[in-house]
Amino acid sequence: MIWNLLMTFMKIGFLSFGGGYAIIPMIQHEAMTGGWLSEMEFQEVVSIAGMATGPVATNSATLIGYRVAGIEGAMASTLGMVLPSFILIIIISIFFYRVRDSKWIKTLFYGLRPVITGLIAYAAIRFGFMGKEHAFLTWQTLGTLIIVFASLYGLIKNKLHPLTIIVASGFLGVAFF
Repeated sequence: MIWNLLMTFMKIGFLSFGGGYAIIPMIQHEAMTGGWLSEMEFQEVVSIAGMATGPVATNSATLIGYRVAGIEGAMASTLGMVLPSFILIIIISIFFYRVRDSKWIKTLFYGLRPVITGLIAYAAIRFGFMGKEHAFLTWQTLGTLIIVFASLYGLIKNKLHPLTIIVASGFLGVAFF
């Protein structure tokens, strides 16, 4: 089981882009396919991982590993999640320094932005409605959408500081829910 956790999270680490919440759908797929967690258990893991300090994907991997195989599983999952990034960053930094001003490289990174944005949006939608058997549009969903669009409006149109948006969203969340 330890080897399986290590290899699964190494695969996720090597094949995923965007980090954090963009990786959550891939982690969920592997956790569900492996029979490690139910949907509700996965939602709990991601919630706890999001509240803890550090990257949510690494925290999720650690918690999943711990639930599946104890401390050894947590260590294997964390190593599997972190090691690919470490290796890739070292290799890329060696070559990127030489080609950093290349128009092709700049275009490539610019093109990855919508892909990463889409993955994060998918994770937010999937996580927001996971395990809900009732109607799609409820007063909680409507309240969440109001907070999201008010935050975007404040950030883009009024150029509010992100900390102000976070605090205001927190107060609105408490008021709605």
